[in-house]
Amino acid sequence: MIDSRAVIDPDAILADGVTVAPYAIIGAHVEIGAGTSIGPHTVIRGPTRIGRDNKIYAFASLGDDPQDKKYAGEPTRLEIGDRNVIREYCTINRGTTQDKGVTRVGDDNWIMAYVHIAHDCIIGNHTIFANAASLAGHVVIDDYAILGGFTLVHQFCRIGAHAFTAMGSGIPKGLPPYVIASGNPARPHGLNLEGLRRRNFSPDAIRRIRQAYKILYKSNLKLEDAKSKIAAMAVDCPELAVMHEFLESSTRSIVR
Repeated sequence: MIDSRAVIDPDAILADGVTVAPYAIIGAHVEIGAGTSIGPHTVIRGPTRIGRDNKIYAFASLGDDPQDKKYAGEPTRLEIGDRNVIREYCTINRGTTQDKGVTRVGDDNWIMAYVHIAHDCIIGNHTIFANAASLAGHVVIDDYAILGGFTLVHQFCRIGAHAFTAMGSGIPKGLPPYVIASGNPARPHGLNLEGLRRRNFSPDAIRRIRQAYKILYKSNLKLEDAKSKIAAMAVDCPELAVMHEFLESSTRSIVR
């Protein structure tokens, strides 16, 4: 299961069933869960913990130093969950002490070739990153978000659950849940209705989300007034509670 041409540090911990292809390099303080496969020429540096049943393709670089000039060799870390697909030439860096000290990727994510996930990013579950999507530092991507190819996300931004960015989008501010954005800088272009239907959102929930979108983007209300209206609607609608929480916690305003 481990090719003799791979280089594995004695301090690395590999569970039963881990597959390591030729010329992969696994450094000290790396832990890899059962059933994960590591492609040829992949480099993994620690401290890094990778969960079960991940598939990591050739030439990926995981857990290397953050691309931050303030970084001075502190023992920050990378954590990757279970059942993720990480394609060729992806780069995922460790965190920095200027934030939580960790970059974290959840479960069941589909991360296509040449994606870059910078230091201190937090990725949820069931996300999709198309080829060459790139995150600056301190970005948060919530569950089921989809980033089109060559999407660029500014540092400290957050992409909400079930949001969708078109190819080549530049995201300079937060993108609320359920919203489609495109352009550079990105602008809102409706709701990810097809995604919501595929994930079994009820017709009533979709109707309420449509109402909230109209309040946020088509009512000519100031942002604070729109947030107040959505907060009132969210009292008895869990789907809008997700949007309300996002709007209240946004630190860089929102795409609007």
